[in-house]
Amino acid sequence: MSRIATRFAALKTEGRTALIPFITAGDPHPDLTVGLMHDLVEAGADLIELGVPFSDPMADGPVIQRASERALAHHVSLGDVMDMVKVFRQTDEQTPVILMGYLNPIEVMGYESFARRAAEAGVDGALTVDAPPEESHDLVQALRGQGLDSIYLAAPTSHRQRLEMIAGAASGFIYYVSLKGVTGSANLVLSEVEKKLAGIRAVTDMPLGVGFGIKDAQMAAAMAKIADAVVVGSALVSRVEANASKPDKIGAELKQLLQEMRAAMDAV
Repeated sequence: MSRIATRFAALKTEGRTALIPFITAGDPHPDLTVGLMHDLVEAGADLIELGVPFSDPMADGPVIQRASERALAHHVSLGDVMDMVKVFRQTDEQTPVILMGYLNPIEVMGYESFARRAAEAGVDGALTVDAPPEESHDLVQALRGQGLDSIYLAAPTSHRQRLEMIAGAASGFIYYVSLKGVTGSANLVLSEVEKKLAGIRAVTDMPLGVGFGIKDAQMAAAMAKIADAVVVGSALVSRVEANASKPDKIGAELKQLLQEMRAAMDAV
């Protein structure tokens, strides 16, 4: 089993919901990323989503767009992100790491090269926002050839036929985008999310994560009741941004929010 599948299986046995934080690699400075990844694990992260900086992150709201801009100001590349994971793996061999980003940098590197280098670095899967299942067969095959999972997004507008297509291509887990729009944009309606998750479970038994709009411990706890994983991004990246000029405080800020979420999720 992959590290991702192993982690979800262990959490299911424990009756716990996965907490998956997102940060952008290189934000606000490349030297901080590995340390922040360890901080997230110490605060209760079960998996980590590491954003690959991109100049046109179309699915991301302004908070994560600005994070990419800060990282790109330091010329952080896809190869640099893999190097960060490699350093992280020197002291953490257990926590699954997923690269989240866009197709262009992967195409420039080449699918086979990307998959091989990611596996060598200790990456466990990739979520490529602008690579839908009907257009990413070659990428999926390259990832599978290296034992890496392909994470796909399902949206509120995804109909059953599309959900079946997503489930057929995905491995590891499916990431349900809990609202229409970009990351960090609107307020969630829990009943609507619960109904949609039921529809996805009708076509797959893969773990389901929920993200986009998880802003605080209360919302994380509510989602933990109905999902297999809670993904939090913009709320964390906002704290990175607020403390970009005080980098020594960023780790503590992220840990505080994540610990609050972890405690609230475990309480339910």
